[in-house]
Amino acid sequence: MTSTISRTRDELAEARSRIKGTLALVPTMGALHEGHRSLIRQARQSADTVAVSIFVNPLQFGPDEDFDRYPRTLATDLDMCTAEGVDLVFAPPHSVMYPDAPQVTIKSGPMGEVVEGVTRPGHFDGMLTVVLKLLNLVRPDVAIFGEKDAQQLAMIRRMVADLNVPVEIVGCPTVREPDGLALSSRNRYLSEAERRTALALSRALHAGADAVSEGPEAVIAAASVVLDKAATADPPLLLDYLVLVDPATFTAITLPYAGPAVLAVAGRVGATHLIDNVPLQFPEEP
Repeated sequence: MTSTISRTRDELAEARSRIKGTLALVPTMGALHEGHRSLIRQARQSADTVAVSIFVNPLQFGPDEDFDRYPRTLATDLDMCTAEGVDLVFAPPHSVMYPDAPQVTIKSGPMGEVVEGVTRPGHFDGMLTVVLKLLNLVRPDVAIFGEKDAQQLAMIRRMVADLNVPVEIVGCPTVREPDGLALSSRNRYLSEAERRTALALSRALHAGADAVSEGPEAVIAAASVVLDKAATADPPLLLDYLVLVDPATFTAITLPYAGPAVLAVAGRVGATHLIDNVPLQFPEEP
């Protein structure tokens, strides 16, 4: 069965009115890959009906970022949605999502100014604004997001709680290529040599996770060894951050520490900004 495609608010409202039972939404910017496929499959397990939104949101791109070259592959995206049995695709043009320049937007607050927020100022304001708009337009019971964007997921959960948005937020584990690279629409930018360098991100996380029993300082040290080597590769990895943070607030953990944490890393290879993370659990000291 071909997915119903809505391009306007009226088309979406009409399609939404026909949906019976519960609805799960997978918000995306398109260029769908196997990671998105896993989100769609989780959505199918979470609700009676599945919707996918496809919209490249200009508000979350900085002036020097890749909005113009961000991949737009609507035809193949729709093929994947049909293959996965998606019931409804909302693929609005810019004029539908932002008929006028928005004057009221979401402010991400302190959580949006740390970690990835330092590297990409204003990014989370734009992301939260479009997510809230999509939640209001589609009115899902459940919304599905990938854990690769762990800070994004934490902030969406906080926004939904703070603003009393009636939706359940579900996170899904990161999907990786066979070589360990986290799946991302931006991976297609990488040359063969750049991809080899980019693998240092997942290797660093793996090295850090292996040291979790030795404590937070050992985790950072083990990951840093891998990243320091990648900094001298050809082409080099330009590190933006390597941090151990609280998964709910994305503030740095303080020592001594026991409990859940996220080891997050980001860097640039060539012109491509890549992020990755791994959840950790630090044991209580004996």
